[in-house]
Amino acid sequence: MGQPESADSHPEPPFRPEQGTIAATEQQSRPRSKDVLIILGCTLGQITLIASSSIVSALPTIGRDLGIPQQTLQWPISAYSLTGGCFLLLLGRLADVYGRKRAFLLGIAWFTVWAIACAVAKTAVQLSLFRAFQGIGVAAATPAAIGILAQEFPPGRMRSFAFATFSCGAPMGGSIGILVGGTLTQLASDSWRSMFFVFAGLAVLAALAVFFAVPTDKLDDTADRRVDWLGAAIVTCSLVMLLFSLAQGEVASNGWGTPYIIVLLILSVSGLGGFLAWEWYLEYRTTYPPLMRLSLWKRANGRFAAVQSIAFVVWIAFSSWIYWATLYYQSYLGLSPVRSMIRFIPMFVSGATCNFIVAMLVGRISGSILLAIGSAATGGACLLFALIRPSAPFWAFGFPAATIVVLGADFTFATGSIFVAKVALPHEQSLAGGIYNTVMQIGAALGLAVTTVIADRITTNESRKLGFDYDPKSPGYVPPEALLHGYRAAQWACLGFCMFSLALILVFLRDIGKVGGPHKTVEETEVVGSTAPSTLLGIDLEGAVTSPEKEPPK
Repeated sequence: MGQPESADSHPEPPFRPEQGTIAATEQQSRPRSKDVLIILGCTLGQITLIASSSIVSALPTIGRDLGIPQQTLQWPISAYSLTGGCFLLLLGRLADVYGRKRAFLLGIAWFTVWAIACAVAKTAVQLSLFRAFQGIGVAAATPAAIGILAQEFPPGRMRSFAFATFSCGAPMGGSIGILVGGTLTQLASDSWRSMFFVFAGLAVLAALAVFFAVPTDKLDDTADRRVDWLGAAIVTCSLVMLLFSLAQGEVASNGWGTPYIIVLLILSVSGLGGFLAWEWYLEYRTTYPPLMRLSLWKRANGRFAAVQSIAFVVWIAFSSWIYWATLYYQSYLGLSPVRSMIRFIPMFVSGATCNFIVAMLVGRISGSILLAIGSAATGGACLLFALIRPSAPFWAFGFPAATIVVLGADFTFATGSIFVAKVALPHEQSLAGGIYNTVMQIGAALGLAVTTVIADRITTNESRKLGFDYDPKSPGYVPPEALLHGYRAAQWACLGFCMFSLALILVFLRDIGKVGGPHKTVEETEVVGSTAPSTLLGIDLEGAVTSPEKEPPK
């Protein structure tokens, strides 16, 4: 592993300016049709992977068919997110080391195999297990797709468009998952099983597009291909324990006081602390490459960490809003999956529109404005459902909420992805994308856990006021009034997270500048102990705003 050395003797792999020139030349000489195919392939992959996670509209039917009790009904979703979030760091690093196209295709192939397995699952255990395996494919393909876009499109308008389109795949995928899940569950002969076959087919189309459009991986023979397997094992196991305990804490026999939940939480937090200590040791005391350079979080004067925090908080609100809105329509109003699905159609239309808005604005206005608009819009959707009146028409609360909620996910994911791609060096692109997606996955899991606790507590208290002894872990009658109070409380909590996101933007990202377009107005990354040149394609590595050589600053 190497002898202990000082931080100065452990530089980052040097960045060679010709890498950016070669990427720009290849992109300019490539037919525009191939550019479009690359973007469509990566975006379709993103849509498919996210859509497969959004099967909430089919959960009630799945529960009835497979005999899954209410308290464990979330596991077909949680198992997918569990592995999809926990393996992102390791598989993102492997994509950087062994080739992003290869990683994407292998990830999609793995995803497809287990999607078909989910379609033929006979028991609840089989379905949850197959979904967990399916999530590993997500962890391989997602950071690889981000790395492909970063390597194939040099900084500029085309890269902004590529990332904006790819980012649109996240909320669009969520909407499509709800639409497809609800429609096929009610109308298809195979009910909910049909949607897994559909997702498998979409994944194959994405793989074909990337296979024919993306050039063969060109591996750098001088690159350090050693992998921090110990760090990968520590962080993966720690994240598995953390996300499992968050998903299981509310439904365990004694809730959050259940001994194994407490032990898992302690072990996971301790493991994550140990992982950070190990990565610090590798980065500053040895010549062995760490899985995740801690100095990456200090890039752009700490703004890399701020962007991650904002994505974490926004994803708490966005993911939780979808979950509780679905339960409101199906469990409280008693709507069928299709009628419930129809109420989410505005999300699909709005998400597609956001793609063009972000592509046009990301190089023209400050990234902080886009992030603030997104957080405020998602917060507005949460506020509408916190105040919703069941007697009011859909157009009064449901329609505007579904229209604007997706802005938070779309604006945050697109702006953050472009910013992360800028501050990451060429050999870090997939890993940086993996970090960004890991943060959002943890946010989604934590948000569901926190809002479930709040909703259950309020529902229990309101039920007792009405003379009913309600226990969230035991199926039974729940007064509709109590159920509505619980759903509203969860949405109030989501609104609070959005307000916290706005505060983070105001404090830490006020002068972030334009994250899209030419690298002339964005403060960028400070690389600790790097032998790279002081500016990278016009980016000041010391955190100051600069312009490309021989071009006066604006």
